[in-house]
Amino acid sequence: MYEGMNAVQTQTYGPEARGGATRADVVISNKSIHYPKVINPHILVCLTQESYNKFSDIVRPGGLLVTDTHYVKQERVVDARQVQLGMYEAVMEEIGRPIVLNICMLGALIGLTQVVKAESILKALEAKVDPKFMAFNEKALELGLRLSNHHK
Repeated sequence: MYEGMNAVQTQTYGPEARGGATRADVVISNKSIHYPKVINPHILVCLTQESYNKFSDIVRPGGLLVTDTHYVKQERVVDARQVQLGMYEAVMEEIGRPIVLNICMLGALIGLTQVVKAESILKALEAKVDPKFMAFNEKALELGLRLSNHHK
C-alpha cells in the first residue's frame, strides 16, 4: 500500500477454524496479480503444529519456512531454509499479550525477507489499529525484527 506494490490475500478456515490448520495466502507483486491463491509459496509461516504437518511440504524448493518454537516441532526435512524463532516466549516475556504474536511474526518475516519496509507496516497498523493498542503492536513488530536478526 505504501510502496506501490499490489497485494491480495485469501483465507480458508472451514472446520479447521476451531483449533486446526487454517490457511491464509498473500501474494505481493510489483506487477498485476492474476490469481490470488498460492500453489508453491516462496515463504511459508506455520504457527501451529497442525499447519506445519499439513502445509510444510508445499513450500517452494529453496524457499523459506518459518515456525515458532513454542508451537511447532520441526519434524520434516523440506527443501527450504527452515527458521525457528522463539516468538511466543519473547512476546510473553516482553509484552505479556499473546494477541500480538501475529505482528511479531510479521516483523520477523520482514526482517528475514525485506519484502516490504517496517515503516510501511507501521503506517498500515496506524491506519487500522485502535490507538490505545498501537504501542503493543509497534513493540511486537520491533521484537520480530530483532528476533530475525539472529537468523540472517
